[in-house]
Amino acid sequence: MTDRPLWQRSACETADAIKTGEISCSQAVSAAVARMRERNGAINAVVDDLGDEAIAQAEALDARGENTGAKGALYGVPVTVKENVDQEGKATPNGVTAFKDIIAPADSPVVANFRKAGAIIIGRTNTPEFSFRVTTDNELHGRTYNPWNDWASAGGSSGGAAAAVMSGMGPLGHGNDIAGSLRFPPAATGATSVKPTLGRVPAYNPSGTAERGLLAQLMSVQGVIGREVRDVRLAMRELINPDPRDPWMVPLPFDGDPVEGPIKVAFTKNTFEFDLHPAVEKALDSAREALIDAGYELVEIEPPLVREIAREAGSCLFGEINALMGPDIEKYGSKTINAIFKDYFEYFGAYEGRELLLGLAKRSHYARLWSLFLQDYPLVLTPFLPQPTYASDRDTQGLDGVVEVLGSAVYAYTFNFIGLPAGLIGANYNEGLPVGVQIVGRRFREDMILDACEAVEQRIGIMAKTLFERG
Repeated sequence: MTDRPLWQRSACETADAIKTGEISCSQAVSAAVARMRERNGAINAVVDDLGDEAIAQAEALDARGENTGAKGALYGVPVTVKENVDQEGKATPNGVTAFKDIIAPADSPVVANFRKAGAIIIGRTNTPEFSFRVTTDNELHGRTYNPWNDWASAGGSSGGAAAAVMSGMGPLGHGNDIAGSLRFPPAATGATSVKPTLGRVPAYNPSGTAERGLLAQLMSVQGVIGREVRDVRLAMRELINPDPRDPWMVPLPFDGDPVEGPIKVAFTKNTFEFDLHPAVEKALDSAREALIDAGYELVEIEPPLVREIAREAGSCLFGEINALMGPDIEKYGSKTINAIFKDYFEYFGAYEGRELLLGLAKRSHYARLWSLFLQDYPLVLTPFLPQPTYASDRDTQGLDGVVEVLGSAVYAYTFNFIGLPAGLIGANYNEGLPVGVQIVGRRFREDMILDACEAVEQRIGIMAKTLFERG
């Protein structure tokens, strides 16, 4: 029981309240839709308002009552879906004006699994063009604002999802991540998430006319952003339901075997050629202290070859993008995104031919080194960015801006490249804005990562509550 407004309740609280009959599905969904319509004009997180049909779906569930049958873990919980995955009958523009009339013929696995779990989709959230910026803005829908501060980026590419969640537009938002897109937005907004292991959550867009590049398939994952760690855990258990349309899917239980404690956590503050901001250092220290208090054993040690892996990841990924997506970006993208990609290619380079093949081959070497390292240290606490939240247009300010907000994020795309899971949790504030840290773990041990994130959350507090207190 809680006296907080329904739209402020966690997914776990909402699901429990519906299950016990304290509230109805339509009450939960109507509250989230009302909040969405109250705040979205200023935030621009939701770009396709599905509130009316969501309320109708909730009322239908309530009318069926006990005859509904088996009720999923997210029964009646309002959620949002990022506009770059297919939802039957809805547009999948991926932030690109030229793609605004692509209508999904069927649900993607993420949407299907949300529905199986009983969740009700109240809206589709904004993403940058081609879902490839660390801030969320595009010519089709405009900019998504950070609910803490209009100056700050809401992160990208799942910035709409994080801004919606932190503004009270449903406690959970779908997002995805090829180089940090489930983690940049929580770092910017104080939400939380875990980038899953490759093969953990099934993915497929029925509207697609061609398969993605091999590296995009290996690096891109689907997940969820929440206000609280327990909500992310609840949703992830439902999103991992197998789907035969994804051949990379590995059908494993979400909760793994217990690890005999104390669990050793490798800890690093190394930000290489980038200066470590004092607020980020304080966040790392706070997270370390929280984990020690929770019974973890923290060991300051350098994880293997992070900087080298990041360079290889960038050169391989942008090599593939240049070869397979370059013509479409040039043809359909705005001047802004083309200028940003020009800076991406200059900074990261773009492997071609033999270089690209050798880079892809090295991926196994790096993954093996990390697999061995994680045998001794099942978790690793790292910076996510070396500096706090950046200005919303920083990546449009030339090469220096791109390097500051993406080039410096070596702890982001490293783990996409080698397919490891990584969680993001707020651990400090800087000038009134959240500062996040990252916790990396063994393959398919998102449960362990979330346990550690929860230990940090218990010490620092749920950042959304601070935001809600501001009005």
